[in-house]
Amino acid sequence: MPQHSETLATLIGSRMCHDLISPIGAIQNGLELMAMAGTADTSAEMELIQDSCASAAARIRFFRVAFGLAADAQKMSPRESAMTLDGLCNGTRMSASWSPKEDMRRTEVQLAYLTHLCCESAMPKGGNVQFEHSANGWFITATAPRLTVISNHWDHLNGTAELLELAPNRVHFALLPILAADRGHKLLATATENKLSISIT
Repeated sequence: MPQHSETLATLIGSRMCHDLISPIGAIQNGLELMAMAGTADTSAEMELIQDSCASAAARIRFFRVAFGLAADAQKMSPRESAMTLDGLCNGTRMSASWSPKEDMRRTEVQLAYLTHLCCESAMPKGGNVQFEHSANGWFITATAPRLTVISNHWDHLNGTAELLELAPNRVHFALLPILAADRGHKLLATATENKLSISIT
């Protein structure tokens, strides 16, 4: 059965995240059992392993939503949406403020998460991303002490330029406008010296 390229991309994302989260989760469970039994090593090396496992699991949970297959029937609670974002930001110079208080379709959360990655790419010194949602759509604002904006990427979000070059760590700039258009949304992104504003309506 033929598939659109974006559907195949999200299916691949879902498969990879599904296959990766199981062994990492098993390692986390094993470490927790060792701690409960009093047999866990409390050295700095063991703490590093625990922190690394937690970070990897958090990133995979986020990527599963951002890059995985999403359906309108799937919902995410505000608590789950916020915690998944917080897990991604934990231990970094990034922070996120999730304002929506209602359950949201996973397809909508996916667009917000991809926008977060676009903002993060322009914030080498870290910063905060604020998520607001209304009946009109998403209004996302990012503030940072310094922004590094690649104009072509942000022009592409606005539909005014084709992507000239795309590194693997910038793939969200390609996927976000495709999924937004497929779901009937319009993107508008603006950048100033230390502020990014993105609307998805």
